[in-house]
Amino acid sequence: VQLVESGGGLVQAGGSLRLSCAASGLTFDDYGIGWFRQAPGDEREGISCTTSSDGSTYYSDSVKDRFTISSDNAKNILYLQMTSLTPEDTAVYYCAGCYGSSWYLPLGSWGQGTQVTVSS
Repeated sequence: VQLVESGGGLVQAGGSLRLSCAASGLTFDDYGIGWFRQAPGDEREGISCTTSSDGSTYYSDSVKDRFTISSDNAKNILYLQMTSLTPEDTAVYYCAGCYGSSWYLPLGSWGQGTQVTVSS
């Protein structure tokens, strides 16, 4: 399994970014896949997960109503549309597997991550 994240960058507070995760070696139809992030000095945080098999979607309280997860299953690309960004969203963002009631715990392989920096 290979996961490659992209789309990060520097944005002002209140701005938006869209992250992408290109996956190979797995099929989104069969696996839950989600986004996680890690800020300096913090533990890795699960922020969103989507499971195509049952249509479930999860968000952490910290990003709910601001971030939207989506996927192009034909292309095996996962997206994260981020809006109303704040400096607290500054982190390295990763995609990884996820599933069910423990969706916030990453499963399997990690990509290299993509840096998101939000300036105040």
